[in-house]
Amino acid sequence: MTDSLASIAQAMVASGKGILAADESTGTIKKRFDSIDVDSTEANRRDYRELLFRTGAMADHISGVILFDETIRQKAEDGTPLVDLIKAAGAVPGIKVDKGAKALAGAPGEKVTEGLDGLRERLEEYHGLGARFAKWRAVITIGDHIPSPYCVDANAHALARYAALCQEADIVPIVEPEVLMDGPHTVDRCFEVTEFALKMLYARLFEHRVVLEGTILKPNMVVSGTECETQAGVEEVAEKTVRCLKRAVPAAVPGIVFLSGGQSDYDATAHLNAMNAGGYDLPWALSFSYGRALQAAPLKAWSGEAGNIPAAQAAFAHRARMNGLAATGGWSPDLEQEAA
Repeated sequence: MTDSLASIAQAMVASGKGILAADESTGTIKKRFDSIDVDSTEANRRDYRELLFRTGAMADHISGVILFDETIRQKAEDGTPLVDLIKAAGAVPGIKVDKGAKALAGAPGEKVTEGLDGLRERLEEYHGLGARFAKWRAVITIGDHIPSPYCVDANAHALARYAALCQEADIVPIVEPEVLMDGPHTVDRCFEVTEFALKMLYARLFEHRVVLEGTILKPNMVVSGTECETQAGVEEVAEKTVRCLKRAVPAAVPGIVFLSGGQSDYDATAHLNAMNAGGYDLPWALSFSYGRALQAAPLKAWSGEAGNIPAAQAAFAHRARMNGLAATGGWSPDLEQEAA
């Protein structure tokens, strides 16, 4: 089991490639479609995902795709399972398995992610449907007197139980403890909370006998809060993120794929590139697992029109290429200008 998990995890962080997060819930994809005045029907959701998965850049820059329960069961217009389109592009199909963040009892303003009940059986089914990795997202909010150790530990414990069940099912777990950008906190406060959350996470993963070589970490970057008056620059974000990760993440982890977490397309790419181009001695691969930062441009270009598919695919190919370059430290702002 360990060898197969490790080889899948290594494939997920292949050089110059990253993960497409296409696991929006029905509610979230509706909001995205509302922004382009497109009805969120099953057919439209299928058509949109299909155009992404059929883009040529998938083979060059995408190592894996996180799917939602509906999507992993869907077939393309010609009857081909969407999972098979992903495999044909050389990428690994994955599945979101958590049931969302809910209010944490006794902890006002804090949340814990649910979804452990019945997870063993669901993972077995998803493996049969082609999933070879899974994702579980914890949400940690910075505010007055929060996060509490209680909240951080509750989420780390759930992530560890999920990860152990994934490995039992021969599925690589992506563990995602997201410290949210929302709020007026400083970049140093984000550093402090992120370090605490990661150290708690790895303590719990150790207790639950999770094999780190068969896991992937999906963390936030260390950034200033969205309402902070002083915003950390690209180089500061890169230096503090790498320093934080080195303090907390064991070298046995094959790779770290960042979430974009509300950053602009440009910022998410620039920050990732600065980490890989900064001359840091990194024990793990640093890449991306972006949703909106990969999809905002193609979604707008598509706008629900079949005739716009080539333009949408070109927009997706560009963002995938930019982030693929950033994953090797080879991106520059000039490349963005060339596309414009």
